[in-house]
Amino acid sequence: MSETSDSELQDDADDAEDNGELAPMDFCLFLLSLNASALMNLGAAGADASPAPNLPMARQTIEMIAMLEDKTRGNLTGKEEQLLNQVLFDLRMRYARLRDST
Repeated sequence: MSETSDSELQDDADDAEDNGELAPMDFCLFLLSLNASALMNLGAAGADASPAPNLPMARQTIEMIAMLEDKTRGNLTGKEEQLLNQVLFDLRMRYARLRDST
């Protein structure tokens, strides 16, 4: 099995975008998808008509990301680990602020 470099993956993603295809799934894209889901459940989707916050669903998504952090410890690239830490910190802070304000 051959190793694929980050630049080769990025080139593939760029080619896919040019052809109207979706970028290949990787850990960072998966994590950003979970982040978007949690943000929507926190009522922070960025749209004027954001739905009402759903704290139980937001908490569940945050816990899934925390589980990924635990299960992938020592197996992530520096970029993946940094993104995971930033996403978890941001979501936990947003969740706590919203929970404490209600």
